[in-house]
Amino acid sequence: MILRAKSEALFAEALDYIPGGVNSPVRAFRAVGGKPFFVNKAKGCRVWDVDGNDYIDYVGTWGPAILGHAHPKIIAAVKTAADHGTSFGIPNPFEVTMAKLICSLVPSVAKVRMTNSGTEACMSAIRLARGFTKRDKIIKFDGCYHGHGDSLLVKAGSGALTFGNPDSAGVPADFAKHTIVLPFNETEPVKAAFAANKNEIACIIVEPVPGNAGLYLPKPGYLEFLRKITQENGALLIFDEVMTGFRLAPGGAQERFGITPDISTFGKIIGGGLPVGAFGGRADIMDHLAPLGPVYQAGTLSGNPLAMAAGIANMQELVGRNVLIAPRRAEDCPPYRRLELLGARLEAGMKDAAKSAGVPVTFNRCGSMFCGYFTGEPVWNLADAMKSDRERFKKFFHGMLDAGVYLAPSQFEAGFISTAHSEADLEWTLKAAAGVMKTF
Repeated sequence: MILRAKSEALFAEALDYIPGGVNSPVRAFRAVGGKPFFVNKAKGCRVWDVDGNDYIDYVGTWGPAILGHAHPKIIAAVKTAADHGTSFGIPNPFEVTMAKLICSLVPSVAKVRMTNSGTEACMSAIRLARGFTKRDKIIKFDGCYHGHGDSLLVKAGSGALTFGNPDSAGVPADFAKHTIVLPFNETEPVKAAFAANKNEIACIIVEPVPGNAGLYLPKPGYLEFLRKITQENGALLIFDEVMTGFRLAPGGAQERFGITPDISTFGKIIGGGLPVGAFGGRADIMDHLAPLGPVYQAGTLSGNPLAMAAGIANMQELVGRNVLIAPRRAEDCPPYRRLELLGARLEAGMKDAAKSAGVPVTFNRCGSMFCGYFTGEPVWNLADAMKSDRERFKKFFHGMLDAGVYLAPSQFEAGFISTAHSEADLEWTLKAAAGVMKTF
């Protein structure tokens, strides 16, 4: 048993001053039981807690640490930027470089606006879609998370044609009534929603690879279906690529699956570990934003020089410094090849460990994102994910943590591999997984 006395003392103190002792709910370990540990150092694929224990990290700051923690080029970029000032509230050159990077890598993005979080990016993208189409209603999917904006904290209604209900206290029902929540990977409910709300739906917003209910992939043809039905009905298609952007390929999930959305949202990797978000798309849509158009959006710290410098270093290390001259495909970039190989190795090893232990596991992976569900059935949407044995996941999580492997403290979160993970790290992880599952 690993001792975490200092972490426990810090958590007890935090409970007196911070709601639930944490600044983001999943960190509280409520889904898995026990108390969270506190980290004071991270390097490569490892984190160290305040008690001196180290862990192989498969959370990676929930996605941004694609090169591992504290990458020397990112640290150097932040230090250099900080020497010139931490914030200006005035345009700075890094903003232009970042915008050019995003536009060069993502063909669907002609113009982009920076924000401070993925939540803000998604909230703004929906406002823009509504302003552009002059429609109020939106479609989202059960299990897809797009931040904690009021229109998005909505759970499904009682049927495919009913509007959503507030999924959080403090969200007025009048806000939720404009959001239609449907099951992911199903076509008929989407067709029915458009038929029942003719010329009223502004957009569909979707995680092309949902990573907030664990991880499940779009069925073949599903994203193409969403693209087609939005075009046929005068609605916009928004890809929430806060997680998948620049992780699944240099051009994100839309490059990997060959789909062109109207608007895309980004975050995580474009900040190199610092707070950031962005949304972009077709020029005619983006030009509806103030100061050019009637849709208002603003942010004092948007385009912050530290976040921009960190993100530029992160992305240039991933795709090469000549990206603005010649955008490169995932198969041309050694980091993406490495991530794909490591992901395939982890997937095969986890499946072998589960089979050897006689434990039913469905292991979903897309590139360097993954999730294992303790169910023998395929997982294509939230209803399927809910069939996972969560009590078994709790035991697995704590067993892995005691073995020095940190996974997300919830069955319904994705895991992330970085280029800093080694074959030895994976070997240790798979040995630990096999050992824990044999205790079930």
